[in-house]
Parts: sequence; C-alpha cells; structure tokens
Amino acid sequence: MAISTKPPSGMRDFLPADLARRAHVVGVVREIYERYGFVPLETPAVENLEILLGKYGEDEKLIYRLLHRGEELQRVLAEPGAVKESALSDQALRYDLTVPLARVVAQYGDLPRYFKRYQIQPVWRADRPGKGRFREFYQCDVDITGTESLAAEAEVCAAACDVLDRLGFGGYTLCINHRGLLRGILRAAGIAPEREGTALQAVDKLDKIGQAGVIAELAERGIANDAAVRLLSLIDRPADEDDAARFEAIAAGLVDDEARTALAQLRELAGLLAVTSAAAHARFVPALARGLGYYTGPIFEIQVADLGSSIAGGGRYDELVGIFGKRRVPAVGLSLGLERILVVMTERGMYPELPLGPELMLCWLDVELASVLRVAKDLRAQGLRVEVFPEHAKLGKQLQYADSPGVGARWCGILGKGELAAGTLTVKHLASGAQHAVALAEVAAHVRRGPPPA
Repeated sequence: MAISTKPPSGMRDFLPADLARRAHVVGVVREIYERYGFVPLETPAVENLEILLGKYGEDEKLIYRLLHRGEELQRVLAEPGAVKESALSDQALRYDLTVPLARVVAQYGDLPRYFKRYQIQPVWRADRPGKGRFREFYQCDVDITGTESLAAEAEVCAAACDVLDRLGFGGYTLCINHRGLLRGILRAAGIAPEREGTALQAVDKLDKIGQAGVIAELAERGIANDAAVRLLSLIDRPADEDDAARFEAIAAGLVDDEARTALAQLRELAGLLAVTSAAAHARFVPALARGLGYYTGPIFEIQVADLGSSIAGGGRYDELVGIFGKRRVPAVGLSLGLERILVVMTERGMYPELPLGPELMLCWLDVELASVLRVAKDLRAQGLRVEVFPEHAKLGKQLQYADSPGVGARWCGILGKGELAAGTLTVKHLASGAQHAVALAEVAAHVRRGPPPA
C-alpha cells in the first residue's frame, strides 16, 4: 500500500507563498507589539503535564499528551491490571501560551515588576479541524503582568486593534465583558455557584447554537429551564442596543456587590478604550463568556463578520501565576489567532504585493560556472535577490524557467564572454522584452528604476 504524503489532519505544510503571507502578518504584529513596549519571549513546545492540567476546563481533553519513552513506558505497560491513562504520560505539547507565561513569571524572580511580553509560537490542540481551525496553529500573544490597573487591558486591546487596522481590517468588533459580572448574572438567574463553570461553558456557545441550543445544553448540565431563561434574558441583549443602554439594563438586574463592582470596572474600561485605537471597535457584550477557567476579571474577543469564530481573545487572570509560586501576580493578556487572520485576509484579497523568489535570474552562456558565481556574489552585495540557473542550457530554456510559475523572476541577467570581458551584464525585463547592457556595478540601480514605460 502506498504511503500517504498528506500531513496529519489539522496540520499543514507551508509552501513559499504561504510563508511570505505569514511573514508579512507576523512582521506587522512584531512591529506593533514592540511599539507598545512588549518584549519577546519563547517557551518550550513541551511542558510538564502538571503545569497544564486544571487550567482549561472542559477543553483539557484537547491537550496532546506525550507517551513515556523507552524503559519508562515498558515499566508502566508491564504493571499488573489495566493501565490508567494518567500513568502513560507526564508531559504534553503546550495548549496555549498563557499558562507557559505564568510558569515563567513564577520561575524567574528578576523579571521587571510590570513584565510586558509578546510571544509568537505554535500551540497544539486535538480539536476538530474546520475553517480557520487547526490542530497546530500559531498564536500571537501580548500580556502584562504585575498590575491590576485597567490600563493593562486597554493597552493589550489597543495593540491588537492597531495590528488589525494596519493589516487592513475594517469591520471587526472588540467584544468586552467581565467574569465577575457573569458570576453575578448567574446568581441573579438562580444558578447555584457550583454550576457556574458548566453554565459558562454553555453560554460561550451562544453565537454558534443560539438561545434554544444554549437552553437545551444548560438542561443537559442540570440547570432548570426557568433559570436558563432568566439568564438569557439578561445576557442576550438586542443587537441595536447601545452600550449605555446595556449597562443600565444589566445594572437593574444585579443582586450583589461583586457584579456591581465588575460593571463599574467595565464602564471604566470602556472610557479608557474610548481614547485609544480600539475606540471605534469596542462593544459591551454581556453574553461573552470565554470558556477557559483561569479568567478572573475583564474578558474580550475580537470578532470578524463572516468568519463564524473570533480571531482574538483574552482577559485578566490574576490567580494563575500564584498557582505555580508563593506570590500572587495579577496579569492580563490577549492572543491574536494568526491562522484565522490569514484565512480572512486570503478570502478578501488583503495582501500587498509580497517579494518572493529572485528579482533577477542570472543566465549564462559559454563562461565558466565559477565566473557566474562570482558575478552573482557582486549582484547580491548590491542588495539584489539573485538566483543562478544551475546547469548548462540554451538561453531560451533558461529564460523560460525564469518566467515560470513558482520562480517568477521579473528580470534576467545574461552573462556571456562579451559581458564578462566588458564588466557588464545584459539585463532583460521579461514582461516587456526590453534589454540593455548595464555595467555590473549599476545593475541594482537599473532594476530599482523599474521596467521601461509601456
């Protein structure tokens, strides 16, 4: 049977054109993040399993666990009785970049008090692949640790909006909410505290399965129908209701101080976002839940029309770092989903012309290959991207290859005995056919001037 050459489901190969688009987006992300004072960080692909467990709620089942190796695996398998899953692994591929950051902050005591880091690395989830959803994908995170100030929320949200604005996104919404407010709303609806987590898991699906679907799922999770209906009446607000009206409507239904404090923080955050680049996009969305269990305060997502899922999400997680150390370290962060951004930009044709492959293909006739490579070295020293045709061949074949799909050189430099003796290169613009003898030292300038007028 033939071996399949396809990558595993939910994972992809990236060909040169794919990487050019990814590099363009990542370059914008890095530039914007660094403009806000964030510094880079990288962590291992593999984390100890105990670091990851207990942080992701129901999504913990999506963690890719790594089997023990060698003698340790054989020892576990040789033990009498059924082998427990927990005994087969003590390491896993990272699920996100937030938990590894929390581990790093707990590990290193000499980090700045207000540690502003960005991280652009792949994560792995045993999820069901779909549009913009993969099992291996890159996240572009920004986080601020060490402060409870809402300036941190405003900064990470504004940075993300700056990235999307620079990339050319227009119609997107920065949805904001608060886990404390959600807890208060759940209590006001009559949902017991021990069912808050499972209720939020269902509410998080509201935009995908609608009110009827959420009520049905809440029933499956043991929550009475009347409580589910009261809950949705509070959080599923009319689409045309402005933020001021939403704040007032929610305030009227609150029953405790935690929820009122959370609502006051959201009002303050809305005021801060109003003076940033996020102003045109921010929207209070009381149905926003964010399913991860470690959020403690404001939460946010960025949604794009027609995508069907968010392209960014995050929130405050003041207790996560303390799990790994002796001190409590407040923190807030936001993650841009690189893959989903790329999906939208591809569908909408949002990429600028991106350099890929050689600017100039160096073709040659009747000269030694060493001379060709020496000329290529001189041209590259001028800043040109130069590819050398590697074999003896007729000039027509070389020119045809230079202009073929996947190579796409706009110019050819033709080097023969005459050019080599004169210190020149015959430079040919492939689209127009125009060609000129150009001194070697002037080739880059000639190419930079562009093709001749049509």
